[in-house]
Amino acid sequence: MLTRIMQTNEESLELARDIIQAGGLVAFPTETVYGLGANALDEQACRKIFEVKGRPSDNPLIVHVHRDYDISSLVTDIPEYAVRLREAYLPGPLTMVFRSLGTVCPAVSCGLDTVAIRVPSHPKAQEFLKYVKLPIAAPSANISKHVSPTSAEHVLADFNGLIPLILDGGECTGGIESTVLDCTGEIPVVLRSGLVTREMIAEIAGDCKTHTPVAGEKVRSPGMKYSHYSPRCRTALYAEKDLDAAVSRYDAEEAKGAAVSFICLDSEARKVGQRKCLNIGMTAEEGARNLYRMLREGERELDMIIGIAPAGRDGVMAGLMNRFEKACGGVYEEKD
Repeated sequence: MLTRIMQTNEESLELARDIIQAGGLVAFPTETVYGLGANALDEQACRKIFEVKGRPSDNPLIVHVHRDYDISSLVTDIPEYAVRLREAYLPGPLTMVFRSLGTVCPAVSCGLDTVAIRVPSHPKAQEFLKYVKLPIAAPSANISKHVSPTSAEHVLADFNGLIPLILDGGECTGGIESTVLDCTGEIPVVLRSGLVTREMIAEIAGDCKTHTPVAGEKVRSPGMKYSHYSPRCRTALYAEKDLDAAVSRYDAEEAKGAAVSFICLDSEARKVGQRKCLNIGMTAEEGARNLYRMLREGERELDMIIGIAPAGRDGVMAGLMNRFEKACGGVYEEKD
């Protein structure tokens, strides 16, 4: 199969619509990362997403719709706080989980009675969604567990020859996946942290909790259970307070001849001397924007990437911390 990267215009949108209507897959840009889309009403098309990505069959998909789409055709029991949140933050990097009407095909929800709805703000995503006139199920457009894509070239690197079309919308400005919010209860619950923070949600909804995973529970949202976002090289993760141990690890790896680099925010990068460092920026927002791009750059030439996790846990830092954990090993390597 020939995989084409095309600028998002009338010609490419017509092709994208034809592919989607025929049960095929199209990669498209959002403000967070690129998505791999299929008709959310077509069971066989959605199953192709799982097959092409190598995605676990119990990891549900997010349904993307344009800003004027009537989601009442897909979901029920929309709480009043969700209406306020939609007015405040959508289109934008917020996914809301509601009770499903059963309109979308079973593969989307993986046996759950809920469905996750997203209204991306990227103008090219909006053009695509309005042109196809269908709800589009789409996880991130990367091979499962690999680093998420923030450019059309990243998508091509993972799916060349596997999908027919990538709509090019330039570099994603958000950089980490959307916040996923459970809106099925009286109080909204963050299932996956992102750029719309728990604090921002609480300000509109009056309160907001954060989900605490329980062993053996069903995956209720993308990004909750499986390792994700991992570069194709060895990784390690250290807490910011264990910088000395991280430096020792770096020096030991380099002494063995490994090509090694840190990845961290500027505040930690300035503390590691002349050692190689993938500096992702000064703020949590800059870090989110740059993390995946630099992980992909690093994996091409490095044997090992050592993450130094940001110290904060509030706001956007919560989402950035989540990606550090999943990308660089899932657990800290700390001193007693």
